[in-house]
Amino acid sequence: MSSIRTTGELRLVSLLPSATEMVCALGLTDQLLGITHCCDYPPEIRGKPLVVHGNIPVADLSPREIDSAVSESLGRGESLYHVDVELLREIAPTHILTQDLCQVCAPAGNEVTRVLNSLPHKPQVLWMSPHSIEQIEGNLLELAQATGREVEAKHLIADGRNRLLEVAERVAKARHRPRVFCAEWMDPLFCAGHWVPEMVEIAGGTDLLGRKWTDSVRVSWDAVREAAPEVLVLMPCGYASQGAQAQAGLLLKQPGWVALPAVQQNRVFAVDGGYFNRPSPRVVDGTELLAHLLHPNLFAWNGKADAYVKIDCSAAPGVFGAAPSTR
Repeated sequence: MSSIRTTGELRLVSLLPSATEMVCALGLTDQLLGITHCCDYPPEIRGKPLVVHGNIPVADLSPREIDSAVSESLGRGESLYHVDVELLREIAPTHILTQDLCQVCAPAGNEVTRVLNSLPHKPQVLWMSPHSIEQIEGNLLELAQATGREVEAKHLIADGRNRLLEVAERVAKARHRPRVFCAEWMDPLFCAGHWVPEMVEIAGGTDLLGRKWTDSVRVSWDAVREAAPEVLVLMPCGYASQGAQAQAGLLLKQPGWVALPAVQQNRVFAVDGGYFNRPSPRVVDGTELLAHLLHPNLFAWNGKADAYVKIDCSAAPGVFGAAPSTR
């Protein structure tokens, strides 16, 4: 492990996927010496040492079972994650990137403090707990200032703002802002929170159940039916579009499913949650994707083809088909 210390003056460790994405966006991939088991983007981080592992085998559980296991663990005061302190000591990071926003998403709060107290050399800690797009930009700039990449960050932020402005200007031509429901978890059902309703707003939609700039919460199916979404976007946290598509059947069983305007108009989409659940520069891509899903005649999607799957609501009862996504 001695080679870890030879990669440069900066030795960065990321305890959350969004921070990992920010580090790479700033051109610091080589200085990133430790990541979590959830870090899967960009591809060049594959093979990096894992300093965080999950304590719940989520791959073997259904969404309902995952929710129950998480709730029970937190109720007992147990951590959802295991931090490899010995590896951290070996890396001797100059900076640790972490959060205090969500106990489910990554190690947080007191848990991180305990880890820091066990290290012989105290790194600089950057706490990234944004609630809005502006605060995501602020986290990126703070990271850049701490690592000497301020110019790169300002360029990324300016480019992102210009792209979001272009989205807003294009969708302003739409005659109608469709009602949208974004599902951040399928069973139990959670609405979208924090920056996601803001993304919907910029993309030309109205999220009646979203909680802008605050925590996402459980919502009842009756509330969804009452909101009568014209577009339904499935974005379960931690899942790519194919994983989100696989969970779509959980909603099919709900009473009144076929009466939803989104189902009647065949406008149900499963998306890659990485564009939405992670407060990173990719929220700009996610907003562009939403603009395409809400206003395809005004905004094309030129990103990855697997970013979303259109659910075929005309399939026979009990079966979900998938119409291929188009660019």
